[in-house]
Amino acid sequence: MDFQIEFKIMSAEIREKAEAWLSPTFDNATQEAVKKMMNDNPEELNESFYKNLEFGTGGMRGIMGVGTNRINKYTLGKNTQGLSDYLKKSFTGETIKVAIAYDCRNNSKELAQVVADVFSANDIKVYLFSDLRPTPELSFAVKHLDCHCGIVLTASHNPPEYNGYKVYWQDGGQLVPPQDSEIVSVIESLDYDAVNFSAKKEHITYIDKDVDQAFIEASLANGSFSELDGHRDDVTIVFTPLHGTSVTIIPDVLKQAGYKNVHVVEEQRKPDGNFPTVKSPNPEEPEALKMALELAEEKNADIVIGTDPDCDRLGIAVRDNSGKLVLLNGNQTMVVMTDFLLNRYFDKNTPKGNEFIGSTIVSTPMMEVLAKSYDLECKLGLTGFKWIAKMIKDHPKQHFIGGGEESFGYMVGDFVRDKDAVTATLLACEIVTQTKSEGSTFYKKLQDLYVKHGYYKEDLTSLVKKGISGAEEIKQIMIDLRENPLNTVNGERVVQIDDYASSKSLKISTGESTPIDIPKSNVLIYHTDQGSRIAARPSGTEPKIKFYISVHQPAKDLESLSQVEQKLDKKIAGIQKDLGL
Repeated sequence: MDFQIEFKIMSAEIREKAEAWLSPTFDNATQEAVKKMMNDNPEELNESFYKNLEFGTGGMRGIMGVGTNRINKYTLGKNTQGLSDYLKKSFTGETIKVAIAYDCRNNSKELAQVVADVFSANDIKVYLFSDLRPTPELSFAVKHLDCHCGIVLTASHNPPEYNGYKVYWQDGGQLVPPQDSEIVSVIESLDYDAVNFSAKKEHITYIDKDVDQAFIEASLANGSFSELDGHRDDVTIVFTPLHGTSVTIIPDVLKQAGYKNVHVVEEQRKPDGNFPTVKSPNPEEPEALKMALELAEEKNADIVIGTDPDCDRLGIAVRDNSGKLVLLNGNQTMVVMTDFLLNRYFDKNTPKGNEFIGSTIVSTPMMEVLAKSYDLECKLGLTGFKWIAKMIKDHPKQHFIGGGEESFGYMVGDFVRDKDAVTATLLACEIVTQTKSEGSTFYKKLQDLYVKHGYYKEDLTSLVKKGISGAEEIKQIMIDLRENPLNTVNGERVVQIDDYASSKSLKISTGESTPIDIPKSNVLIYHTDQGSRIAARPSGTEPKIKFYISVHQPAKDLESLSQVEQKLDKKIAGIQKDLGL
C-alpha cells in the first residue's frame, strides 16, 4: 500500500518533469516523443524521467532516448555546459583545451559533435578525433595535447541501446571525488535552456594520425621488449575487435612490434554499434569469443584476444598443458602480466623501494601476495581504474609498474591513466613469445604462480535488476546484508566485515571497529576464518548487483593443481548456495 502511494506521488512528479520537455528549448521531435509516451506508454515515461542520469564507476551510462534518465543531446549538452562553466572557473585566464573521442556505438559520432559544439560555444578549444578511437587513446591524448579535460562517448560493453559519457582530467585519469561531485553540483544547478549549442567552428580542430602514431610509439615503449626480437615470427595470434574501436589501432601496434602472423576475425572486423555477431560485446563472456576460438583452431593460434567496443578491456585464451584453448579470467591474466612486468623490471633495475602495483578491493588477493614476494607495495582502491590513476597522481615519488582489476582491465606503466587493452594486448603477446621461446606457455606460467603462492580462485555472479523496481530490490539486498549480517558461509565462520559505505571494518570476535582509509562506496565485504572473501557491490554503471567470491588453498606441486581446483570449485558452489545465488 505504501509503495503504491509513493508510486503515484512519483508519477505526478515525473509528469511535471516530462511536461518541462514540451517547451521550445527542446526540438519538435523530442516534444512529440514525450507526448507519445504521455499518451501511450506511461511506464516508459516513468523510466525515462524518474531520475537524472548519474555519474557512476565508469562515468555516465544509460539507454539512448528522450528524457532526463536517457542519453540524448540535451542531457549530454547540459553535462557539457556545466563542465564548461566549471573549467572556466577552475582555469581562469588560461586557454582551456579539451580532447574528445567516441566509439562505434549508434549515435556516438553525432553526440560527440554535440559535445564539441557546446564546448566551442563556450570559447573552449576542442580537439575532436575525426573518427572512432579507443578509450585509452583519449586518456593518452589528454596529456599528449596538454588538455585540461577529455571526454569519450562510450558505454563500454553494455547492450546496443546504451551510450555514455566519461570525463577525464589533466592527468589523463577519470574524475574522482571531490571533483566529480563539484562538477555534478554545477550541472544540476543548470536549466536546460542554459545550454549553449551555438558552435564556434573555429575552436574545433580534428585530430587523427599524428596522435595515433604517438600513442602507438608509447604503447610499444611500455609493452614490448627488444630481447624478444627474432622470436615473434613463431607466434600466431587471433584477434577480434568485436565490432569495436580496437581495429583502428591494435593491428598496427602488433605489426610495428614485429608480429606477422596476426589473424583478425573478419566477421567482427567492421565497427558496428548493433554488434550483430554476438549477444553481448563483452570479452568477459565466453560466447563473445566463440568465432575467434574457432578461427584459432583453424590457424593453430597460440593466443586469442578479444577487446570490448571501446578497447579498454580484453579477454584472452591460451593453450593449456594438453594444447586445448582455455579462456582466462581477468584475475588470472593480471597476475601473469604483473609477475612478468615485475620480473623484467627487477632484472634490469636495482630496487629503489618506491615501486608499487595497483589493484582493487574486489580483485584477487593474489596481487597482494605477489607484491609481498617482490617486497613492494600493492595499493588497493575501489572498483574502476580512476582509482589506480589517482594512486599514481597522489604518489608522484613512487614508481607505478602495472596493475589491473578483475573485470578484464589492465594498465602497463602510467603513460595512459585508464585500463588499456591496446598495450595489454601487446604485453600478452610478448608473454606468449617469451614463454614459447623457452619451451613453456602462458598457462604454465600461471600454474607456476599457483604453486609458488597458493591457488587463488575467484567467481563473479551478477543479479540483473532493471528499472525502478530493480533499483529498489538492489537497495534492499544491501540493507539486509548490513542489518542482518551472515554469521557463517558454507560452514566457514565470518570473522570480519568491511563496510565501505561507513568506512568501517568490524572484527566479529572483539566487536572492534577500525576505519577504512578508502573513499566511501556502497560495497560490503565478508571475510571468513578460512580466508574466503565475499563482496557485494551494486554496479555503478549497469542495473545489477555483483557478488565477488574469492577462495584459496596451497598447492604443493603442479600435479596437485587439478585436485585443489576441484576443492575450490566445491567451496565456491557452497558459498553461492548459502547466498542464494
